[in-house]
This record gives sequence, C-alpha cells and structure tokens, in this order.
Amino acid sequence: MTRSPTTPSATPGSPVTVITGGSSGIGAATAAELIQRGHRIVVTGRDKAKLDRVVAELQHDRDDLVILAAPGDACDPLAVATAIDLAQRSYGRLDNVVANAGFSTHDSLLDGDPDRWQDMLLTNVLGPMVLIQAALPALRATRGRIVLIGSVAGLKNSAGNVYSVTKWAVTGLAENTRLLVTGDGIGVTLVAPGRVATPFWQRDGANTMPAGPALSDHDVAASVSWALDQPLGVDINTVVIRPIGQAV
Repeated sequence: MTRSPTTPSATPGSPVTVITGGSSGIGAATAAELIQRGHRIVVTGRDKAKLDRVVAELQHDRDDLVILAAPGDACDPLAVATAIDLAQRSYGRLDNVVANAGFSTHDSLLDGDPDRWQDMLLTNVLGPMVLIQAALPALRATRGRIVLIGSVAGLKNSAGNVYSVTKWAVTGLAENTRLLVTGDGIGVTLVAPGRVATPFWQRDGANTMPAGPALSDHDVAASVSWALDQPLGVDINTVVIRPIGQAV
C-alpha cells in the first residue's frame, strides 16, 4: 500500500479513512486535511445536519467521491459498524481510523453531574474501543493505522478533572491496542493535543476556554495526517502537541 502526502486527488487506490466526531473541530479539520492529501473519507457524528454540511463543503465542485457521512453515536456498536461497512462498500477498502469523537463536561469531582460523566465516559472511552474492534478485520487486510485523539490531560493530572480521567484511559488504550495489533502490521498513534481553539470549549452557550495560547484544529489535523503518512513499517506511537507558551 502506497501512502503519499502529495496525492492531488482521490483515485481508486487512494487511502480510505473513517473519522468519528467529524462534524466540527479537529474531526472536520482532519477530514479536510486528508482529502487534500488524496484520502477518501467517511465521517461520523450525532448531528446529521452538521455532518451533512461538512460533507457538502468538502465534496463541493469535485467529480470524484471523497467524503461520505455516517450519522450515529460513536459509542453505538451498530452505528460504528455501519460506518466501517459504508467505507468498505463505497471505496472498496479501509486503511485508517481516527477515533476523534469526544467532549468534556468541564466540571470536577467536587461539583460535577454523574449523569453527564456517564455520557462523557461512554463517548471518550467506549467509543474508541468500539471503533477499534469494528475496524480490525479490515485494517489487518490493509496493514492500516489507528489514530486515537487523546489529550495532554491524559498525560498530566489536574485536581478533580473527570475529563482527564477519560483521556488517561485513552492513553492506556493506545498502548494496549499497539501491543494487540503490532504483530499484524497495524500502526497505532496517540495524538495528545494541548489547548485547542474549537467548539470543545462551548458549554451552555458560553466559551469556557482559558486565556492563553491555543492551537487551531488544523494544527492538530496536520499531526494526524503526518502520523498516517509514515512509511510502511514505521509506527509513530505518541505525538504530544502544545501551542508555544502553554506551560502545562
């Protein structure tokens, strides 16, 4: 399988990538970045209208089919299996999956809502597990790659941060998965961003992003693309990316 970062447009042999949480932020930016590099994409997301807008924008004025939507919950095994099947039926193969879907309740163990924690845990932790399980048969056939979007919060603790707990789980899942699949020729990369200016910080109509430097969603997308573009036999395991000026 050839991976080329300079392919100008999708062709029948172009890589095929499924991205969860593709309706905004890092997921949508990653879809755009990979399409520019010749990938064909399936994006998932709960909000069908937002997902359709992303697909319409990225497919606009193209003759070749480069992106499809598979609406559904990232932690629903049936919805994820449907997305994997759509990629294989439409494009004939699957080369990569990017487990991006996730969110934060932006609260702590002191004052948080356990009902919201449950939804966050399912999306942030169960979601990547379900995606990996569904994709493995196809990825074994193509010797493909798995990218998990973690966080600096999954490498450094902060007091009472429940979101951090979920991302520590993703950090563990990345190495756990690498050990499981490296003998099959599948690469596994954890991309752990610091502060990123995306809708992630929106809560109840307010922007909760702390003051200070921030990455863009396209900065993170470039790191995902770089990991996927590595030569066969090269496995980038952990990429930590912070904006210059973020100390922690």
